[in-house]
Amino acid sequence: MKRWFEPLSSALVGVATHKLRSFLTILGIVIGVGAVITLMSVGRGAQSQILSNIQSMGSNLVTIMPGAFTFGGVRGAASDTLTMEDAEAISKQVAYISAVAPSYSSNLQLVVGGENMNSRVSGVTADYMSINNLKIASGTSFSEQDYQRGAKVAMLGSNVKETLFKGADPIGQQMRMGTIIVRVIGVLESKGGMFNSPDDAIFIPLTAMQQAVAQPRTAQGEKVVSSITLTVSDQKYTDYVINEITSLLRERHRLAFGADDDFRIISMEEIASTLSEAMGTMTLLLGAIAAISLLVGGIGVMNIMLVSVLERTREIGIRKALGAREQDIWIQFLIEAAFLTFAGGIIGVIGGWGVSYLIAKMGIIPTLVTPDIVILAVSVSVAIGLFFGFYPAWNASRLDPIQALRSE
Repeated sequence: MKRWFEPLSSALVGVATHKLRSFLTILGIVIGVGAVITLMSVGRGAQSQILSNIQSMGSNLVTIMPGAFTFGGVRGAASDTLTMEDAEAISKQVAYISAVAPSYSSNLQLVVGGENMNSRVSGVTADYMSINNLKIASGTSFSEQDYQRGAKVAMLGSNVKETLFKGADPIGQQMRMGTIIVRVIGVLESKGGMFNSPDDAIFIPLTAMQQAVAQPRTAQGEKVVSSITLTVSDQKYTDYVINEITSLLRERHRLAFGADDDFRIISMEEIASTLSEAMGTMTLLLGAIAAISLLVGGIGVMNIMLVSVLERTREIGIRKALGAREQDIWIQFLIEAAFLTFAGGIIGVIGGWGVSYLIAKMGIIPTLVTPDIVILAVSVSVAIGLFFGFYPAWNASRLDPIQALRSE
């Protein structure tokens, strides 16, 4: 016990004796660790928010979109490859599906009094809201009866409501939508910023949408839709359902063997996995950028320790003359370097946590400090102290006691 206590005691005395030098050494590590904590927490926070937005739509959600077609060796875009009849066939012929909801979208001009805007209007079925986990903040959703009779009613995304009604209650108000007039019956809860966010959309019965715009038809007379959304009864059947839908649609669309699909099937599980991997890589990149400052702080530790060895050459000579071994001197300086970086790491964690909290509090971007980030930052700071403190400690332990005693 004494073997380890004496070098530790000597190291702490060395740190306390040179307060300004110790402070500057710790400061470099504090900045490095604080930067790592802050940037990685920003990356984790953004990742958590994006995944939360996706998962709020339902992990068992599957969306079918028009894909691309190949004709005569030329690949082009396709917007009319999905139909209402495709949705009906999927609902009847594919097992393990809870509900199917086709939709048709178009950008229409909206007018309310003196306010107007261009927005995406989606004609949907009564099941669409529950399938996509869209919840009503005020008012109500349209019913199956409204859908069947083509009722001219609408539900607004939260951003649309704020733009057109500017804080006023829109429930019961009328709104011109293209060539028809609809009555607002509900406002949706905000889903937050995400691609194709429902916050920026309006939803009306698909039967009413067919009155507002001319819904295109295929050469066979089938009604074209923009997408088909469905829910799988159990997430474990997702792959099976996707394969079955692929086979069914290829057969219905009369695609030749080896021809590309003219549709795309996207599952929320797949999107979440892809985005999680991408955001994880981004978080590591942010951490690596911040680690550069930590590396600079480590070089500062080595520089300070080398200066410390030069200034304490006589002290080292006296200790060795009194019987201190090379190992004792080496451990003393190594402990001193590790202590400085450990202290800097702890303070840096507190500082980085505080900055992350302020960033989130100010609403700039969500942040998330997780235990693994803290453990990683402190561990790396101590490792840097040991790595960059090794040479100065080894240099001190190798000093000749006679030459050391002669130094002034």
